[in-house]
Amino acid sequence: MRDHQSMESRGDGARPLLIYDGECGFCAYWARYWQALTGERVEYRPYQQVAAQHPEIPRADFQRAVQYLSPDGRRAQAAEASFLTLSHAPGWGVGLRLYRGLPGFAAVAERSYAFIAAHRPAFHRLSLLLWGRDYQPPRYERVADLFLRLFGLIYLAAFVSFAVQAAGLIGSHGILPLEELVAQLRSTTGTERFYQMPMVFWWNAGDLAIRAVCWGGAALSALLVLKVVPRLALLLLHVLYLSLLYAGQVFMTYQWDVFLLETGFLALLLSFATRPGIWLLRWLLFRFMFMSGVVKLASGDPNWWNLSALSYHFLTQPLPTPLAWYAARLPHALLRFATGGTFVVELLLPFLIFTPRRLRLLAGCGILLLQSCILLTGNYNWFNLQTMLLCLPLLDDAALRRLLPARLLARLPAPAHPAAPRNAVTRAVCALGALLALLSLVEMDVRFGGTPPAALRAVAGAFAPLRLVSPYGLFSVMTTRRGEIVIEGSSDGVDWREYEFRYKPGELSRRPRWNIPHQPRLDWQMWFAALDDPRRLRWFWMFLEKLLRNEPTVTALLAHNPFPDRPPRYIRAKFYDYTWSDAAARARGQWWERRLLGLYFPAVQLEEQ
Repeated sequence: MRDHQSMESRGDGARPLLIYDGECGFCAYWARYWQALTGERVEYRPYQQVAAQHPEIPRADFQRAVQYLSPDGRRAQAAEASFLTLSHAPGWGVGLRLYRGLPGFAAVAERSYAFIAAHRPAFHRLSLLLWGRDYQPPRYERVADLFLRLFGLIYLAAFVSFAVQAAGLIGSHGILPLEELVAQLRSTTGTERFYQMPMVFWWNAGDLAIRAVCWGGAALSALLVLKVVPRLALLLLHVLYLSLLYAGQVFMTYQWDVFLLETGFLALLLSFATRPGIWLLRWLLFRFMFMSGVVKLASGDPNWWNLSALSYHFLTQPLPTPLAWYAARLPHALLRFATGGTFVVELLLPFLIFTPRRLRLLAGCGILLLQSCILLTGNYNWFNLQTMLLCLPLLDDAALRRLLPARLLARLPAPAHPAAPRNAVTRAVCALGALLALLSLVEMDVRFGGTPPAALRAVAGAFAPLRLVSPYGLFSVMTTRRGEIVIEGSSDGVDWREYEFRYKPGELSRRPRWNIPHQPRLDWQMWFAALDDPRRLRWFWMFLEKLLRNEPTVTALLAHNPFPDRPPRYIRAKFYDYTWSDAAARARGQWWERRLLGLYFPAVQLEEQ
């Protein structure tokens, strides 16, 4: 497709010239877009203006395909001319390299070009539909700035949430003291522990160190919100939260903790190279949503397959909100429709994340709608807010200008000619991003039941302690009944009094509480304990022991301690089946009904008693 006859551009002679059909709406649309990409590096002219200056080129060639004239007089046309033109835009040279170096690519590209050229009116209408009339190369400076600031708020919520519970969970007098864990590992493992559990607490695991990490993370989060040393803040935030992940033991085993770490690391890459960072965040959102849908079907749970899952979800989820009572009473047909809609959002819409801007917007709206519904009916800490924030990279700065108030927009940077990051930095970010994408594919393959090659498994295992990727997948199996553990204490073995938790159901007349973006980790563990055998739960025994000692850091995690002055002599746990109250009982102020199923844990006392 290349003509080596010597000819001279009617431009300035120093730049290549792209000649296109100025009467073709499709050609003019994309010539304008390419011109914005290449800037002054390429000259653009419609053939209606310059054809007379190039009599060597048949008029039919001008009408059939774009013509590229290089300063040295060489000519290319059609797909090759397109790739040559785009090679002058920063970061767009890969197409030309594939055209010239990948066998078969040039033939496919030319056939595709010929097909599009033969149907230009239809593709012009499609371009207007998918990209809009005034489409320009997307910019992401404002999107990236706003994302980092808002993500600082997510980090802030996570650190403060754990800070107010840390003493009772892992403090020196808490349920699972961190000092004991560190001492045990020091005596049983060698230096490999630093690699297997990378955390700052190897140097100090005392209460002061725990508070310093929690509140230090909160301070760094505030700096990120203010965009003060954001790169340093993001790096230290990852280190500190990774330390809490290991220090928290069973109380830090939730997917959103790893979700936060992975998003935080990608935010760090975003701060160095905007465009690669945007694509990595989109890939994360795709994986998170898509895998959440896949695991539901892969589990074989009939409640997902027959679309009845939401008939149980609002009752059986860990910490319902007050609106969950009303959602549970919606017609079954509507709940089945909503379950089907969940699969559409999780399994189909994620693929639109990689499509043109208007389809990406459709994906974002669907994800935002689903996350809003979850947020209104269930307390899932910052998880929904973080997922909603990940929809922001689906936009570009032009879309953001239409959505944000002018006063807020004025506070975000919008450099007229943003400085491109150094090539070495961009290449390093792209290389690291490619590695993360590979690791995530390995994780997904394992989640699908595959067996990746041993070399890939070894690479994934080497990076696993840093928690940079995760397979994800939420709500794979729907519980259909709500078992609740009610802990009781007694001074004489006859009169038993109930302990009341801050957020989980207990007293029948107590209204479900809102706790977003806080995650009460003891309340969550009690929900999981109701699905497990107490003989397997060391933390539960330790919790009961702390109650028998009336340990103040642990009882502070509860809403009510029925033994404020003297600890109980005995303690036990009953197991109840909880259901929502009916409308009549609800009108009397009763939210729950319960039926005793038996003992969850028999009455015990301290040995010294």
